Amino acid sequence: MLFSEILGQEHIKSYLRKSVDLGRIAHAQLFVGPEGSGTLPMAIAYAQYILCKNNEENTTGNAACNLKFNTLSHPDLHFAFPVATNTEVKSKPVSANFMTQWREFVLENPYAGLFDWYKKIGVEKKQGQIGVEEASEINKTLSLKAYEGGYKIMIIWMADKINTAASNKLLKLIEEPPEKTIFILITEHLEDIIQTILSRCQVLDFIGLPEEEIANGLIKNEDCAPNLAKKIAHQSEGNYNKALHLFKKDDTDYPFEEWFITWVRSAFKAKGNAAAIQDLIIWSETIAGLGREVQKQFLNYCIFFFRQALLQNYQANSLVYFEPNVPNFDLKKFAPFVGGTNIMAIFKELETAIYHIERNGNSKIILTDLSIQLTRLIHKK
Repeated sequence: MLFSEILGQEHIKSYLRKSVDLGRIAHAQLFVGPEGSGTLPMAIAYAQYILCKNNEENTTGNAACNLKFNTLSHPDLHFAFPVATNTEVKSKPVSANFMTQWREFVLENPYAGLFDWYKKIGVEKKQGQIGVEEASEINKTLSLKAYEGGYKIMIIWMADKINTAASNKLLKLIEEPPEKTIFILITEHLEDIIQTILSRCQVLDFIGLPEEEIANGLIKNEDCAPNLAKKIAHQSEGNYNKALHLFKKDDTDYPFEEWFITWVRSAFKAKGNAAAIQDLIIWSETIAGLGREVQKQFLNYCIFFFRQALLQNYQANSLVYFEPNVPNFDLKKFAPFVGGTNIMAIFKELETAIYHIERNGNSKIILTDLSIQLTRLIHKK
């Protein structure tokens, strides 16, 4: 992975190159950025720059070393990422059990998100984690000498999924790693990183990609027509992974839009209508029957939908790009019910529901309560 292949983030590329050239490499770094901003490909390019002793555009160092990075098979580059049991790995899953799938996943789309990874390994109905067995593997791996005698680099993707037991096992290693050992942690949610780990890392903040960068990436990498690339870039919200899904028309396996519209229609009817309340309960039971990752994905989709309705209500037309596909639903007619009087409360209820689902609360109770709160808020004037 070369710096020149990564979209945007030029200030971070420059900083990372200088840190290596000046010999000022922090032993523990945390890359923080939203999905599709390029945190993982940047971490890999940075590792390649260090291990292959490259300079400038990251191709002028050890040719054999650079070749190994083309297949992510360099012996001194290590990965850890969230995993869960599946049909093949029945117990105590660790990253090593999924390394073949991981290399395929990253080489296919290094901008892909966590839910894409869960689907890749067939655990989309579960919540992956980086557990204590993984921490033991990391300790064991990094206790060995570097295969090529230089640096060893451990990239921990989605480090917010490190559980408490694993973090306690890793703290000492991250604080005082063996000589020439570098940790690069990656997260989309800084607030979910355990404080004791966060305090030991140098933080680099990534931002969502500009529309121009995304459009150029689609034109260059996917042979997308310029007009279509510009439209998709506008819809992607700075997320290149989302742009790729839109371009390839990779529709989700789950009808989020249909679920959302059914939900809000029932909420509208529920005020003083016992039959509609029953519809909301049935809806909650249906969503509760899905995996927790799907539930979280759907609730994040709800936040996106409400945000688009708010922008429509305030006539920020240049920012409204969502076009509902469900028959007889008009975003312009729905938008007046989403405004300054209720939007913050709606967001708070959705975020609270995500929080409790992630922490293994009873999904049926959480979603039923959320539905009742929506019934109250959607009628608020």
